[in-house]
Amino acid sequence: MAASTIKEIIEQLNEIVDHSIATGSRMGYFAVLYRCVTESVAQKINEGYFDDGPRMEKLDVLFANRYLDAYNTYAAGNACTTSWQLAFDATKQWKPMVMHHLLLGMNAHISLDLGIATATISPGDKINDIHNDFLKINALLIAMINDVKLKLFSMWPLSKLIAKLNTGDLENSMAGFSMIVAREAAWQVALAYAPLLTENAQQAYITGRDKKVNAFGNRILNPGAWSSTVMYALRLFETGTTASKINKLNKEVTTA
Repeated sequence: MAASTIKEIIEQLNEIVDHSIATGSRMGYFAVLYRCVTESVAQKINEGYFDDGPRMEKLDVLFANRYLDAYNTYAAGNACTTSWQLAFDATKQWKPMVMHHLLLGMNAHISLDLGIATATISPGDKINDIHNDFLKINALLIAMINDVKLKLFSMWPLSKLIAKLNTGDLENSMAGFSMIVAREAAWQVALAYAPLLTENAQQAYITGRDKKVNAFGNRILNPGAWSSTVMYALRLFETGTTASKINKLNKEVTTA
């Protein structure tokens, strides 16, 4: 059932996290991060951080429901958008690191879902009215994700060492999902989607955009021979059960 409030969103995210810990599902990695993001947005709404708090709550709920719908659709064995399909399928694989799971989730949710949700809340000529708050919510995401990136590198000594050595574009390919670039792309998605009036036009746009987001997700998983080799070496040192890593990530994120 679709959530109608931020409180309900957080409750459903809690269920995903708890289920992931109990079953050892890597889906819990992104859910932990996203729960923290949602709690942060809720706090900022209450503090009057946004120009239009009620509108931002509607956006946050609609935005989150796109993830929850994709999660539930996939869990039921049905087809979801290809970018989310890629992210969820990757959770069944051993090789991707925690960071890759977070990046794949952010890729699908920000590069596809955010712009669509924004344009749905502010369609047509109203789209520019939400731009300032759109920038504010993305500022929160940038700060939080950059902090999580640093903490994830600090979890495993070898990861931290290689990051310090600055081996080419390794950190960028592994953990440098540019929120600035993603934010700008999401805003362009919102501008393109806002004037679409019919369901057919909207679905056609989503399908086309989804293909591009999925292609980028594949590059996250397969960044090239050199980076893939180093990633595999790093993955060997990413010890612990999935449940323990979810708990570790939960601790690192919530204490940020």
